[in-house]
Amino acid sequence: MNPRLRRLQADYQSVSTALAAHPTIRLAGVEGTPPERYFIDFYVRGLLPEGDDSFKVGESHRAEVYLPLDYPRRPPVCRMLTPVFHPNIDPQKICIGDHWSAGQTLPLLISRIAEMITYQSYNVKSPLNAKAAAWAEQNLSALPLDKRDLTC
Repeated sequence: MNPRLRRLQADYQSVSTALAAHPTIRLAGVEGTPPERYFIDFYVRGLLPEGDDSFKVGESHRAEVYLPLDYPRRPPVCRMLTPVFHPNIDPQKICIGDHWSAGQTLPLLISRIAEMITYQSYNVKSPLNAKAAAWAEQNLSALPLDKRDLTC
Protein backbone atom coordinates (compact mmCIF):
# COMPACT_ATOMS: atom_id res chain seq x y z
CA MET A 1 0.00 0.00 0.00
CA ASN A 2 1.42 3.39 -0.94
CA PRO A 3 2.01 6.08 1.72
CA ARG A 4 -1.02 8.19 0.70
CA LEU A 5 -3.41 5.24 0.98
CA ARG A 6 -1.91 4.30 4.37
CA ARG A 7 -2.45 7.91 5.55
CA LEU A 8 -6.04 7.94 4.27
CA GLN A 9 -6.77 4.65 6.04
CA ALA A 10 -5.17 5.88 9.28
CA ASP A 11 -7.16 9.13 9.04
CA TYR A 12 -10.40 7.22 8.63
CA GLN A 13 -9.61 5.11 11.70
CA SER A 14 -8.78 8.17 13.79
CA VAL A 15 -11.91 10.08 12.71
CA SER A 16 -14.15 7.04 13.30
CA THR A 17 -12.68 6.48 16.75
CA ALA A 18 -12.75 10.16 17.74
CA LEU A 19 -16.37 10.67 16.68
CA ALA A 20 -17.80 7.29 17.75
CA ALA A 21 -19.04 8.61 21.09
CA HIS A 22 -18.71 12.36 20.61
CA PRO A 23 -21.72 14.14 22.12
CA THR A 24 -22.02 16.91 19.50
CA ILE A 25 -20.15 15.85 16.34
CA ARG A 26 -21.07 12.89 14.12
CA LEU A 27 -19.58 11.28 11.05
CA ALA A 28 -22.52 11.47 8.61
CA GLY A 29 -20.83 9.67 5.72
CA VAL A 30 -17.73 9.18 3.62
CA GLU A 31 -16.82 8.69 -0.03
CA GLY A 32 -13.93 6.66 -1.35
CA THR A 33 -12.06 3.53 -0.31
CA PRO A 34 -10.24 4.55 1.79
CA PRO A 35 -12.28 7.74 2.31
CA GLU A 36 -11.16 10.98 0.67
CA ARG A 37 -14.37 12.90 1.42
CA TYR A 38 -16.02 13.21 4.84
CA PHE A 39 -19.45 14.57 5.73
CA ILE A 40 -19.60 15.80 9.30
CA ASP A 41 -22.68 16.82 11.30
CA PHE A 42 -22.26 19.34 14.10
CA TYR A 43 -24.96 19.70 16.77
CA VAL A 44 -23.76 22.97 18.27
CA ARG A 45 -25.06 26.55 18.48
CA GLY A 46 -24.16 28.60 15.43
CA LEU A 47 -25.68 31.36 13.35
CA LEU A 48 -27.67 30.65 10.19
CA PRO A 49 -28.12 33.43 7.62
CA GLU A 50 -31.77 34.21 6.87
CA GLY A 51 -31.33 36.99 4.35
CA ASP A 52 -28.95 39.75 3.43
CA ASP A 53 -28.67 41.22 6.92
CA SER A 54 -30.37 38.79 9.28
CA PHE A 55 -29.64 35.44 10.87
CA LYS A 56 -30.96 33.07 13.50
CA VAL A 57 -29.45 30.62 15.95
CA GLY A 58 -29.32 27.05 14.68
CA GLU A 59 -28.03 23.84 16.23
CA SER A 60 -27.57 21.56 13.23
CA HIS A 61 -24.82 22.08 10.67
CA ARG A 62 -23.09 19.93 8.06
CA ALA A 63 -19.61 20.31 6.62
CA GLU A 64 -17.60 18.51 3.98
CA VAL A 65 -13.89 17.77 4.30
CA TYR A 66 -12.20 16.72 1.07
CA LEU A 67 -8.65 15.36 0.98
CA PRO A 68 -7.07 16.38 -2.37
CA LEU A 69 -4.66 14.20 -4.33
CA ASP A 70 -1.59 15.89 -2.81
CA TYR A 71 -2.92 15.63 0.77
CA PRO A 72 -1.34 15.73 3.36
CA ARG A 73 1.25 18.07 1.79
CA ARG A 74 -1.68 20.29 0.80
CA PRO A 75 -4.42 21.02 3.35
CA PRO A 76 -7.89 19.51 3.20
CA VAL A 77 -10.54 21.49 1.37
CA CYS A 78 -13.37 22.29 3.77
CA ARG A 79 -16.77 23.82 3.11
CA MET A 80 -20.09 24.08 4.85
CA LEU A 81 -22.99 22.26 3.21
CA THR A 82 -25.43 24.20 5.37
CA PRO A 83 -25.13 27.99 5.51
CA VAL A 84 -23.29 29.51 8.48
CA PHE A 85 -22.89 33.19 9.38
CA HIS A 86 -19.23 33.43 10.44
CA PRO A 87 -16.31 35.74 9.58
CA ASN A 88 -14.14 32.90 8.27
CA ILE A 89 -16.75 30.82 6.45
CA ASP A 90 -18.31 31.53 3.07
CA PRO A 91 -20.41 29.25 0.84
CA GLN A 92 -17.36 27.91 -0.99
CA LYS A 93 -14.87 27.35 1.81
CA ILE A 94 -13.94 27.37 5.45
CA CYS A 95 -10.72 29.22 6.16
CA ILE A 96 -8.89 26.65 8.28
CA GLY A 97 -5.85 28.86 8.78
CA ASP A 98 -2.62 29.63 7.03
CA HIS A 99 -0.41 27.15 8.79
CA TRP A 100 -1.32 23.62 7.72
CA SER A 101 1.22 20.88 8.37
CA ALA A 102 1.12 17.27 7.26
CA GLY A 103 1.30 16.19 10.91
CA GLN A 104 -2.07 17.71 11.81
CA THR A 105 -4.91 15.27 12.38
CA LEU A 106 -8.38 15.24 10.89
CA PRO A 107 -10.04 15.02 14.34
CA LEU A 108 -8.21 18.25 15.29
CA LEU A 109 -9.39 19.90 12.07
CA ILE A 110 -12.98 18.78 12.72
CA SER A 111 -12.77 20.20 16.26
CA ARG A 112 -11.53 23.50 14.82
CA ILE A 113 -14.52 23.66 12.47
CA ALA A 114 -16.88 23.07 15.41
CA GLU A 115 -15.12 25.82 17.37
CA MET A 116 -15.56 28.16 14.42
CA ILE A 117 -19.28 27.45 14.07
CA THR A 118 -19.78 28.29 17.76
CA TYR A 119 -17.58 31.42 17.64
CA GLN A 120 -15.05 29.90 20.03
CA SER A 121 -12.64 30.65 17.18
CA TYR A 122 -12.77 33.45 14.64
CA ASN A 123 -10.51 35.98 12.95
CA VAL A 124 -11.97 39.39 12.15
CA LYS A 125 -8.69 40.69 10.68
CA SER A 126 -8.95 38.81 7.36
CA PRO A 127 -12.59 37.74 7.04
CA LEU A 128 -14.31 35.90 4.22
CA ASN A 129 -17.59 37.43 5.46
CA ALA A 130 -17.18 41.10 6.40
CA LYS A 131 -20.73 41.39 7.80
CA ALA A 132 -20.12 38.49 10.16
CA ALA A 133 -16.79 40.03 11.22
CA ALA A 134 -18.48 43.35 12.00
CA TRP A 135 -21.22 41.53 13.94
CA ALA A 136 -18.64 39.58 15.97
CA GLU A 137 -16.74 42.75 16.87
CA GLN A 138 -19.97 44.40 18.04
CA ASN A 139 -21.17 41.38 20.04
CA LEU A 140 -18.10 40.18 21.91
CA SER A 141 -20.05 39.81 25.15
CA ALA A 142 -22.38 37.26 23.50
CA LEU A 143 -19.53 35.04 22.32
CA PRO A 144 -18.92 32.18 22.20
CA LEU A 145 -22.39 30.94 21.30
CA ASP A 146 -21.63 27.49 22.72
CA LYS A 147 -19.02 27.09 25.47
CA ARG A 148 -18.77 23.28 25.52
CA ASP A 149 -15.45 21.55 24.94
CA LEU A 150 -15.65 20.40 21.31
CA THR A 151 -12.37 18.49 21.21
CA CYS A 152 -12.51 15.21 19.26
